[in-house]
Amino acid sequence: MEVLENLSASCIFCKIIQGTLPAKKITENECVVVVQDITPKAPIHYLIIPKKHIADMSALTPTDNDFALAMVNMVTELSTTLATPPSFNIVSNNGRASGQSVFHLHWHFLAGRNVYEQGLKL
Repeated sequence: MEVLENLSASCIFCKIIQGTLPAKKITENECVVVVQDITPKAPIHYLIIPKKHIADMSALTPTDNDFALAMVNMVTELSTTLATPPSFNIVSNNGRASGQSVFHLHWHFLAGRNVYEQGLKL
C-alpha cells in the first residue's frame, strides 16, 4: 500500500498531510493523520483524515480498504483515551448538500459533551 497517494495541491487537508500547512497533530500512522479541529464543536473535536486524497465516502473504492480500515481503527484508538464507557460521535458529511466544505474524506471525532443538546452544526 502506498501512502500519501494522489494528494492535491489545492486541498487544505493534503497540505496538512504534506506538512506545508500547520495543524495541531494529535496522532498519525502510515494511513491517517488526526488533527484538532480549528473550530471545535465539543471539548474534544478531532479530524481523522486519510493520507490519500479521497473526495468523500461515496468515492471510496476497494483499493481504499486499507485507508478506510485505518480510519475505523483510529476511532477505536482515540476512544481508549476517554472515560469508560467511552462516549463520542463520529460525523462525516458527504457532498456539498450535506454540508461538506472540504472535499477530502474526513471524520469528525467529537467527545466531552452531548453535541446534539448543544445544537450540533458542522
